[in-house]
Amino acid sequence: MTTLSTLPPSGQTLQSSRKHVQKRDWTGWKFIGPFMIVFALVLIAPVLYSIYLSFFKDQLVGGNSFVGFENYGQALSDPKFWESMGRVTLFFVVQVPIMLGIALFAALAIDSARLHLSSFFRIAIFLPYAVPAVVATLMWGFMYGTKFGLVGNLNDFFSLSIPDPLSGSWVLASIGNIVTWEFIGYNMILFYAALRVIPTDLYEAASLDGANAFRIIRSIKMPALRPAIVIGGIFSVIGSFQLFNEPSILQSLAPNTISTYFSPNMYAYNLSFSGQQYNYSATIAIIVGLITAVIAYIVQNSGSRKEA
Repeated sequence: MTTLSTLPPSGQTLQSSRKHVQKRDWTGWKFIGPFMIVFALVLIAPVLYSIYLSFFKDQLVGGNSFVGFENYGQALSDPKFWESMGRVTLFFVVQVPIMLGIALFAALAIDSARLHLSSFFRIAIFLPYAVPAVVATLMWGFMYGTKFGLVGNLNDFFSLSIPDPLSGSWVLASIGNIVTWEFIGYNMILFYAALRVIPTDLYEAASLDGANAFRIIRSIKMPALRPAIVIGGIFSVIGSFQLFNEPSILQSLAPNTISTYFSPNMYAYNLSFSGQQYNYSATIAIIVGLITAVIAYIVQNSGSRKEA
């Protein structure tokens, strides 16, 4: 039988429990510490430094001096900036639904038991995503060429008059074709993974109730796919407003069509590395980031509201 004399003092018990809790907390920080250090160095620090730069301006008299929100006012009244923003907004509104729609159709087709060689089609559709964006853009740029590429060869061989894909009227659609070709596979895998976790009991119950394939898609698969579609939409928003690789590489093939401010990222890049306007470039980058975050939040919020 335990007596009071054998019990440890309450102070010692409280002290040992505090040491245990403290040791457990430090163990967790040891796991996430390396990630937090890298995260702070490669993301938080550059963002804070860009915000710092955006409040300064390099002037002829006085050098780099504090100007407050003057750079932001200049950016909000810059016609080149708004032209580039309008272009990527149009790109997002048109290209993203087409890309996600094709990816959704491919995922539903592969998930159904009626498609033969489904494994082959899954790999074939995903394979373009494994091609680096630079390589994909160079490949498509060669095919777009009217004098040396596939379009030119088709025009000569069949006596056709296919319009120049890199002309002013078609260049945005041509870039959209490249991006769609690159990322259909990624979104298809995203949707296909969401379809594979649906319990088979739901399909069996629907079949017993007499539901056909389209009713199963509408009542079972599409509600289960909604979170994946929202995630794909958010990533597509970010990718659309970060459009840079494709127009930057194609600019050498169509210098009169793709300007230095074709997209906001190209505008910020050329302001910084060609115009040496680091402060104004940082301002453009901050505004683009804020607009992208707002639109991504709207997409996420609308998807969550429908899910609820």
